[in-house]
Amino acid sequence: MRTIDRYLLWQFFQVFMICFLSLAGLYIVIDAFSKLDNFLDHAREHGNLAATMARHYGFQSLAFFNRTSGVLALAAAMFTVTWIQRHNEMTALLAAGIPRLRVLRPVLIACVMIAFGAAAAREFILPGIRHELRVDARNLSGELQLDLHSRYDNVTDILLAGSKAVVAGQKITSPSFILPPPLAKYGKQLAAEEAKFVEASGGRPSGYLLSKVKTPAALLSSPSLTLADGSIAVATPQDVPWLEPDQVFVVSRVSFELLASGAEWRDFASLRELATELRNPSTELGPDVRVAVHTRVLQPLLDITLLMLGLPLVVSSGARNPFIAIGYCLTVVTAFFLVSLGAQSLGGTGLISPVLAAWAPLVSFGPIAVGMCDPLRS
Repeated sequence: MRTIDRYLLWQFFQVFMICFLSLAGLYIVIDAFSKLDNFLDHAREHGNLAATMARHYGFQSLAFFNRTSGVLALAAAMFTVTWIQRHNEMTALLAAGIPRLRVLRPVLIACVMIAFGAAAAREFILPGIRHELRVDARNLSGELQLDLHSRYDNVTDILLAGSKAVVAGQKITSPSFILPPPLAKYGKQLAAEEAKFVEASGGRPSGYLLSKVKTPAALLSSPSLTLADGSIAVATPQDVPWLEPDQVFVVSRVSFELLASGAEWRDFASLRELATELRNPSTELGPDVRVAVHTRVLQPLLDITLLMLGLPLVVSSGARNPFIAIGYCLTVVTAFFLVSLGAQSLGGTGLISPVLAAWAPLVSFGPIAVGMCDPLRS
């Protein structure tokens, strides 16, 4: 059976790579032609158009794989089974007394490995290259200004706002922070030319270093602004010696990622980062993030459930035509993702609990998948 196992695995991964390269290539061609002017402009300044496009779409291909790995595994498995049924290889193996489940075991194991491999990539690879994955063709150097997503710090009640965000250097141009009444002793608006996010280090908390402060000017020569518990909310040069005369430091645990990326930051954040932000007292995240956490944990099981919905259809029908396999695959994927996206949408708006939103596809299709597995055991 080892020869048959190697043969099936070769067929599976061959189809998997063909499907991935075809879909990813189609996406790259369409996207590259629509943004060719941006690549040409960047190449004039930095040179080597081919290297720029290869780097950009190399990272985008990883994101594409992350989004489509479950569907690609299902398609590859269904095409592999259709292929061996088309050439009567499945019939010959069954006639030799080999159970169907034993024949399909290498394909099933390969799909499970892809599901958990994609989960590992989401946790350990994608978070480390998130900036490259978010780079737009109009911002290949990371130096162009992006829209800033204003957000309150729930500890200090300061509204962190500004004109634009620059990923390179984690800077905010023309920051305009709105101070709450308890801190608005010298003025409600805290404006400067630039703000830079500074990570916590030693005894210094994280926050935003505002340079060339414009208003309120009186704050630069005044004591630091403190909260009711005595902790510093806005540090001034009078109390903090490392600040320059035109700088103030706004203490905040709201990360630059949230301001620069908004709700999109969760797409490439690891589970640990999502859990950390949920526990962060400075940020009040919506139920959509909680849905994302539960969905991330269940994603390998959802991919396996999708596989067990589609594969038995091909096996039980004895389909020999690849176009029939395509039809089955599209039907299963459409139904599964309609339920998944619908439940996540309801959970994200708070109409149902995040736990129910994440588990709904598994609860809905899991029993069906188990019931459909009988043809695999025969």
